[in-house]
Amino acid sequence: MATAVALGVSELLAGVLPGATSLVAAVGQVIIDLQPPGAKDLMVGLFGTNDKLALELFIVVVALILGAVLGVVARRRYEIAMIAFVAFGVIGFLAALGDPLAEPAMAAVTTAIAIGSGLLVLGWLLDHSGASATASSGASATATMPDWSRRDFMIRASAIGVGAVAIGVVGRNLLERQRTAPVGDGPAVPPASVTVPAFGADADFSSTVAGLTPIIMPNDKFYRIDTSLLTPSVDTATWSLRIHGLVDRETTLTWDQLIALPVFEQYVTIACVSNEVGGKLVGNAKWTGVRLRDVLDIAGVQSAATQLVGRSVDGWTAGMPTAWVMDPAREPMIALKMNDEPLPPIHGYPARLIVPGLYGYVSATKWLKELELTTLEAFDGYWVPLGWSKEAPILTQSRIDTPHGSLNPGQVAIAGVAWAPDRGISRVEVAVDGAWRDARLSTPLADSTWVQWVTEWQATPGHHVLMVRATDGAGAVQTDQSSPPAPDGARGYHTVSVEVS
Repeated sequence: MATAVALGVSELLAGVLPGATSLVAAVGQVIIDLQPPGAKDLMVGLFGTNDKLALELFIVVVALILGAVLGVVARRRYEIAMIAFVAFGVIGFLAALGDPLAEPAMAAVTTAIAIGSGLLVLGWLLDHSGASATASSGASATATMPDWSRRDFMIRASAIGVGAVAIGVVGRNLLERQRTAPVGDGPAVPPASVTVPAFGADADFSSTVAGLTPIIMPNDKFYRIDTSLLTPSVDTATWSLRIHGLVDRETTLTWDQLIALPVFEQYVTIACVSNEVGGKLVGNAKWTGVRLRDVLDIAGVQSAATQLVGRSVDGWTAGMPTAWVMDPAREPMIALKMNDEPLPPIHGYPARLIVPGLYGYVSATKWLKELELTTLEAFDGYWVPLGWSKEAPILTQSRIDTPHGSLNPGQVAIAGVAWAPDRGISRVEVAVDGAWRDARLSTPLADSTWVQWVTEWQATPGHHVLMVRATDGAGAVQTDQSSPPAPDGARGYHTVSVEVS
């Protein structure tokens, strides 16, 4: 109960005091930063986009178990439990120092208050538990509880636990609101000078095919994968973008200077390398922002630069080949809006990188604050030392969205999406029990986006196996050889079994 109180108070103080941070989130961030190779793939495979929640719940459970052990120790040697309790608080404080958005002095104060609250509750509960406590001098004192029955004690202790959970939940909600609300005081992004045309029904089949993913994924449905347990809050009034390294002129752009550059729109599909075959960690959106090459031209990229590194305000890094960025066949951008709205905080407000054709772990830096020009040999982005490939073009993939499970006999739409940014999709084939047929494709919004596909099937009673494969715009057919996501993306045909009865 004392541990729960300490954690709850930590969450509450982090939610109401700017510069403070959650002990749970701080420890979780250290675990993420020190994770061994393969851990990300395992967590995403088990929990999908709930991987961060699972990690934090695990930390809380472990903390409560350790607290229970200390509670047993405290009944006989309170001073030992107190020292251990303080030691865990120091560990949490040191972990909090790794948060670039935390203020060390504020983190120290909030940690001290949280640990002090826990110790106060621990002592109070011990005084009323009938426990025997042995002081460091060896003298023993026995506490009695003439006014409390065992039942009263359990009720009051449980009430403390419920209160701890309540203040923890309130604190986390306040913290998320504090960390996620756009607080920019700078001017809004001006209208785009280059816009994308409106698309018709031939580009989006989802209105006529139940269960089919929409061609544009809404912001609140768009997948999220990153390493940040607490979403950074960035004020555009103080935000800046530094461009340095192998450049002719080290440059720092303010928000006003960035949005003064020509603004344009484009549709781009992005994908996470952790996406399993048939997985949902892929999405398409309309992005609005400035051309990345316009920003790099201001600084002047030197010929020796073979890698562009993006850095986030929380210290995360991603590196991509400079040649990919400079290739005129694609248009990398610093995105400032998503589907005509300011970037949602969880998707990188106020600015992020969108680089068509590359998996996000080597390109899609959220909460962007730095661009460094260097060489491929000189630096490895965050995920490369953990066993992921240094170069990571998105593979040609396809997915069956519908049907699944049990069906009635008769005509059934088999439909899904296929993507190969930035090569485009030229063909999708569907197999029913091994017999392949061509599917009808939606009109592509661009080579950098996915397409929808659909084919009609006269379903007959029995067990049936459905498969799908795509051919990209360069003529390469999706491979049937299965592989896990690590180190450079999952491969294989998405296969679905259905029962018709």
